[in-house]
Amino acid sequence: MTFKAEYIWIDGTEPTAKLRSKTRILADGAELPLWGFDGSSTNQAKGHSSDCVLKPVYTCPDPIRGGGEGDVLVLCEVLNTDLTPHESNTRAELAEVAERFAAQEPVFGIEQEYTFFEGDRPLGFPVGGFPAPQGGYYCGVGVDEIHGRDVVEAHLENCLRAGLGISGINAEVMPGQWEFQVGPLPALTVADQLWIARWLLYRTAEDFGVAATLDPKPVKGDWNGAGAHTNFSTKAMREGPEGYAAIITACESLGEGSKPLDHVKNYGAGIDDRLTGLHETAPWNEYSYGVSDRGASVRIPWQVEKDGKGYIEDRRPNANVDPYVVTRLMVDTCCAALEKAGQV
Repeated sequence: MTFKAEYIWIDGTEPTAKLRSKTRILADGAELPLWGFDGSSTNQAKGHSSDCVLKPVYTCPDPIRGGGEGDVLVLCEVLNTDLTPHESNTRAELAEVAERFAAQEPVFGIEQEYTFFEGDRPLGFPVGGFPAPQGGYYCGVGVDEIHGRDVVEAHLENCLRAGLGISGINAEVMPGQWEFQVGPLPALTVADQLWIARWLLYRTAEDFGVAATLDPKPVKGDWNGAGAHTNFSTKAMREGPEGYAAIITACESLGEGSKPLDHVKNYGAGIDDRLTGLHETAPWNEYSYGVSDRGASVRIPWQVEKDGKGYIEDRRPNANVDPYVVTRLMVDTCCAALEKAGQV
């Protein structure tokens, strides 16, 4: 007997990496081996030395091939042939930072927004025109407000059958725009699972004849962009009575010196198109934080202020952000500041 292993990896396409995958048939009980691929076809190698290596790092049941016994999805890191991390491998750097600050128990919840397209227009946009202005689409119901729910429900079921830590879904502000949330989970786990959930989104949408995009501003003009709001906390932030002081330290650290621009330039390509100061965003080149303020760079939920402990929401990351990068930056910046302040 055999099982199918779908090896999934992140390629070297710039400015925004793409997901790639291929299938390997293995004997029942076999361990998942290292595997290779042609890096010259994925923007990760030159043709004269094209071999790259896939190293399995996260495995879950394959809900697409639900009829197979033991079929799995296998998320992989990309290595060079000497088994060192490839330059496109952002997971390896996160692993080092996560280990360094593991004692602070950083946890993330990422809100992944995305937009369905049918041909060259968002799902729900009429041919040659525009739908009614934004207002009734967010968390709406009914065929005049909602487009793509069948795909969204199928994707949710696939994520749950894969064992991913999906915590919710909702329709977003623009027609054809949706969101799912992953977490709360540790940095490496939330990033691994988000990449798998993205792969499942693309693969599920295939079966419905639509495309899903993480474009941060899929429609120019007076339409909301798509983000990946990143919720973050450490043990000190989650626990009273000094939790709120730790939250303020984390917020302040994200605004110190060059940190705001260091983060924003790594929060996804096209961020200046989305972070304009309109449509529930702060300007990309200004940093701010506030309680219950969706126009700030970082929001402190009202319940967090009331309880004196909890988490913060970085609202700047684009939908197309690399979750390995955003979690690394937030852990490195916030945890170092908390450590320096003795709030661990």
